Amino acid sequence: MSTSPSTFKFCKNCGTGVELRLPDDGDSRVRAVCPSCKTVHYENPLNVVGTLPIWGDKVLLCKRNIEPRLGKWTLPAGFLEMGETLQEGASRETVEEAGAEFELENLFSIMSVARVGQIHIFYKARLISDKFNPGYETMEAKLFEEAEIPWEEIAFKTVKETLKNYFEDRKLGFFKIHQLDIH
Repeated sequence: MSTSPSTFKFCKNCGTGVELRLPDDGDSRVRAVCPSCKTVHYENPLNVVGTLPIWGDKVLLCKRNIEPRLGKWTLPAGFLEMGETLQEGASRETVEEAGAEFELENLFSIMSVARVGQIHIFYKARLISDKFNPGYETMEAKLFEEAEIPWEEIAFKTVKETLKNYFEDRKLGFFKIHQLDIH
């Protein structure tokens, strides 16, 4: 478990400069604490949500039109927004990035990426159409058979692991939920 300097410099409630110290409530971690109003500012991981869209024996990948990893292939995914459920966020990202029509299915993978403070969550999705209308974050949305996956051009390790687990499960004939820690 690592501790990193706080990104909070000022209290979001009153604007006073924060202090990095143990809160008075018995917490065991150094936090950004406002000396004026006593607000403790917690920093928590961001949730990345997306789908593993399937069309027959093919998976849908999106070629990134934004950094990080511009020009690399990924599953449609992005940061969960406030007020969204995991399923709503995964669905929104799939529509925004791939312009895909689909039915959301079961949770497939959840991965902790502690070094960047993220949790990546992917749901299986059954594509209803093989026609796509990608948004501005995507250069191209394309279906790939397992043998065609551009493994060396996959943008993120979480996507690579999700794809690898999907193809292994498919060979076994059943799908389980995959939980991983990415280091």
